[in-house]
Amino acid sequence: MGFKPAATLRAPAELVDRGLAPAAQLADLEKVAARYAVAVTADIAALIDPGDPDDPIARQFIPNAAELVTAPGEDADPIGDHTHSPVAGIVHRYPDRVLFKLVHVCAVYCRFCFRREMVGPGKATALSNTAYRAGLDYIRARPEVWEVILTGGDPLMLSPRRLAEIMADLAAIDHVKIVRLHTRVPVADPARVNDEMVAALKVEGATTWVALHANHEKELTSNARAACARMIDAGIPMVSQSVLLRGVNDDAATLEALMRAFVECRIKPYYLHHGDLAPGTAHLRTTLAHGQELMRALRGRVSGLCQPDYVLDIPGGHGKAPVGPNYLSPIEVLSGPDSFPRKGEPVPESRYRVVDYCGDVHIYPLKS
Repeated sequence: MGFKPAATLRAPAELVDRGLAPAAQLADLEKVAARYAVAVTADIAALIDPGDPDDPIARQFIPNAAELVTAPGEDADPIGDHTHSPVAGIVHRYPDRVLFKLVHVCAVYCRFCFRREMVGPGKATALSNTAYRAGLDYIRARPEVWEVILTGGDPLMLSPRRLAEIMADLAAIDHVKIVRLHTRVPVADPARVNDEMVAALKVEGATTWVALHANHEKELTSNARAACARMIDAGIPMVSQSVLLRGVNDDAATLEALMRAFVECRIKPYYLHHGDLAPGTAHLRTTLAHGQELMRALRGRVSGLCQPDYVLDIPGGHGKAPVGPNYLSPIEVLSGPDSFPRKGEPVPESRYRVVDYCGDVHIYPLKS
């Protein structure tokens, strides 16, 4: 039998009827939905507490009138995809890897999405066959491309049959060794990750990785964990991606619980993204200083297995930069010349202040 998706809430009126949005705000929410896509799957809706005005799942998926306000600096293409798109569907920002944006639909639409102007109803749902073939030709002609990252939209919205074809096409390119898929589906619609879907992701000639996007421990339900386990048990390694969001995960205890939950699911925490400057998302962004403070706190609360890289996608298409706290600062040179020493001469050593996870300052190395 084929996969039959559960009902998804797509209209503000449906959200109001379910008690997931206040009736008094319906007119404003209709304006938001006219500009940005809305979709809340049954699995996600079941996680929302209608009686909690600060519910962390609702903040991620239920539209908010604040989205109608575009703050200074916000941009429809906040990380510069268009700047690095040589052909339709391809973003080639780093030498050894490309993004391949196959579809422009998702199971759910995040209110902070940096591609919110490009996805959802009214947009092209998928690459045309001509554009898809041109994308393959682009990758095939560039031997430096070692990794292809399937994104969109959400690539797991494609049928298993179509995904299997795409995986085979990419694996047939000799220099493509890694195919990575970025997805929300295992938490948003875990039943979709069935045996047929998992089989489609495995391919001879390339290694498959899956990056799961989740921002709160509540998203890792028993069904979501089972969906991830189906992939991992089949030999597909998984990493995580999360976005630091105000009112969702911007405290140390919540981040700790999320990262531990990933590791318990055999998913290695990979990136914690600072919120991008997408239009209408200022109410969900934190400051970089607060993010650094949280990363310093996380360092002392959980093991190295649970530590993601806190990164900022530099606006304009300049790529990701690690922006976590700095624990080290030089204070003096202890010995040796300022210039690089000749062979056999001692290497100059600096004395440093090192800050531990408690905020205490230590000197390294100690003078004898």
